[in-house]
Order: sequence, then C-alpha cells, then structure tokens
Amino acid sequence: LIHKIWGLLIFAILILLVFQAVFTLAAYPMDWIDESFAMMISYFNELLPEGAFYDLLTEGLLSGIGGVVIFIPQIAILFACISLLEESGYMSRVVYMMDNIMQRFGLNGRSVVPLVSGAACAIPAIMSARSITNWKERMITIFVTPLISCSARIPVYTILIALVIPEKTIFGIFNLQGLTLFSLYLLGFLAAIGSAYLLKFIIKSKEQSFFLMEFPRYKIPQLKNVGITIYTKTKAFVFEAGKIIIAISTILWVLASYGPGDALLNAETNVRQNNPELEGKALEQKIASKKIEMSYAGKIGKFIEPSIEPLGFNWKIGIALLTSFAAREVFVGTMATIYSIESDDDQNLPLKTRMRAEKDPDTGDRFYTPAVGISLMVFYAFAMQCMSTLAVVYRETNSWTWPVLQLIYMTALAYVSSLLAY
Repeated sequence: LIHKIWGLLIFAILILLVFQAVFTLAAYPMDWIDESFAMMISYFNELLPEGAFYDLLTEGLLSGIGGVVIFIPQIAILFACISLLEESGYMSRVVYMMDNIMQRFGLNGRSVVPLVSGAACAIPAIMSARSITNWKERMITIFVTPLISCSARIPVYTILIALVIPEKTIFGIFNLQGLTLFSLYLLGFLAAIGSAYLLKFIIKSKEQSFFLMEFPRYKIPQLKNVGITIYTKTKAFVFEAGKIIIAISTILWVLASYGPGDALLNAETNVRQNNPELEGKALEQKIASKKIEMSYAGKIGKFIEPSIEPLGFNWKIGIALLTSFAAREVFVGTMATIYSIESDDDQNLPLKTRMRAEKDPDTGDRFYTPAVGISLMVFYAFAMQCMSTLAVVYRETNSWTWPVLQLIYMTALAYVSSLLAY
C-alpha cells in the first residue's frame, strides 16, 4: 500500500471508487427527497391561499432549501468514505507515500492532509495546515487548498453533470457521470499542485524542510466514529448552508418578483402583443420568463451578462454566480428560485428538468449544451466562491495580502479555463 507505484495506483482506484459510490448509492435517497419536497409544495398549494406569502414560501424558501437538501446523501457518502480511510490508518500511509511527490512541488507530506480534507471543506483543511512547521510550505498549502473541490461544490457539479452528461457505463463497470465527477476532483488537484509549483519559485525562504511522522496501526474502522463524523459534518453543512440559503432565497425572491416602475406590468402586455400565436401554458411561461427578466434580479443579471457571455453563460447564471459568492452551494438554491418563479406550473418538477427545458433565445435550441455545462463546472472548480474561506485565510496568515491574491488568482484562473473549455 505504500509502494511508490502500486501504492499510488491503489490510492487512485480507491478515490475513483469513492466518487462512483457518491453517484450510484445516493440516487434513490435523492429521488425520495426530491419527491418529498414536491409533495410539500403541493400540500401548501392546497392549504394556503395564493398571494405573496405563498409565493415566498414555495418559490423562494422551499425551492431554495430543497435544492440543497437533496444533496445530503451524496455529501454523507463522501464524508463516510473519507472517514473510513482515516479511521483505518490508511491516510497516514498516503501522507508518507506522497511526501516525495509533494516536495517536488514546494509542499510537504503533511500538505496531503489539508489537500484531502479540502475535499470535505476548505475551512478546517486550511486550519489543519498549522501542523506544517515550514513557513513557506504552510503558506503554499493554504494558498492552493481552496482549489481542491470541496463538498459545497458537489451540488453544483451533480446538477450540471445530470443535466449535460449522459448516464452511460464505460468498460462495463464505470458510470460516466461518476467518472466526470472524479475528473473534476482530479482537475482541482492538478491545479493545486501546479499552482504550488509556481509558488515554489516565487516565495523565497531559507528555512529547511523536514518530514517526520509515526504510523498508526491498521485497524478495522469503528462504525460509531464514522457515524458521528457523518452526522456532525453533514449537520454542519446543512445548517451553515441553510442559514445562508434562507437569507439569500428570501432576498432573491423579492428581487425576482418586483421591478422598477411598471416594468413587470408592461412585460405581460409586451409579450401578448409580440407573440399573438402563443396561448395557454406556453404564453404563461413566456410572460413569467419576461417578468423575471424585467425584475430587479433580471436587471442585475443583464448588467453583468456581457462579461460572462464569452463563457457561454446567460444572465440567470450571472445572478447565481453573484449570490453563490456567499457559499458555492447557493448556486443550486438560486437557480431553483429563479426557475420556480419563472415556471409556476412546473414547481413540482425537478430543477434539472426545468433547466433542461431552457431554450437559447437566439437559436431556439437547448441552452444547456455540454459546452455550457462543462464550462460552468470548470468555472466552479477553480473560482474562489466562498467568503468564509477568505476570512479563514486572513485569520491563519494574519494578512489581507494572501486572501486578496487568492481571490484575484482563482477568479482569473476560473475565467480563462472556463473560456477555453467553452
């Protein structure tokens, strides 16, 4: 398991199996959660009269929260797998095995712990870099750790993978969607060590580096400890994300439901005059789409649309990019709110179904093509869309220089990479 070739191969296979499990095992509970939220919206539909409170509850809060809660099974499975690897004593072997490789990129064997922990959350991962005694290696580790795809990116990845990547089996055993998720994590890891390699030459330090650690015994993981890890980590994800999502979903609903002057009233009139051939559900959806476009949220999205259009994004994605700066997982809640307001009759449909129905206004073809989906995934793989991480980097480095440089570098890397991918 610590062989310089077989050890790395076994580690790669284990990580690949983890991401296969994230997609395949979580499918049934995710469908159940999706159906439960649809039933809840139907229940309130019968219970409450139509009006602002009903719209806020169903289009804002329930759609936003449901868009994130649905990913609990995948996040729980990811934490379970990481916990099993740590509990068994295997992760210490990985740290040792990776030390020689890490040294070449200006890192330390102990840097593996923050980099692997970063797959759960960058905040505790960055804090765990305190165990690295060499200042230069610690700073490089802190700088590149947010490039590792964290659990907050899973909701973004999975909704987009389900949207643009077909459910196919490769070589008879590997799920193409699971391979795509593995590729995104691999992309983040390669970006992290590539960035570390550049920083190795930029940051100057005469401090000598050394690596010393004791192997724990191999042992059968205690399921109680694994269960506690799953519970605490998932609970933290849900409640930390939940507070942000409730606040942003409420604000977003207000911005998307109201507009300047008579913009929303005029939107319906303009649609009816310009589309006399439309009627019934098609007409209602066109009116709803025009109304959200003319709302305050639509105006904000339209304002930034020219800067993100080269990446294949539209103004709706632009709104989600802005709101998800608070936390990446807010992207899904934002899209759920926008598409829920835009298509009142289809609130019971899954978000990916509503997004799949999106048409390009210029061509009339499907908007979410593989190019758009992959471009957006690559953007989120690299972008620093997390205020909390920036705050922790400031606290750990005691300087605003590092978080500001991180924000500029990762945003530029995300933009250029997304442009190339598109």
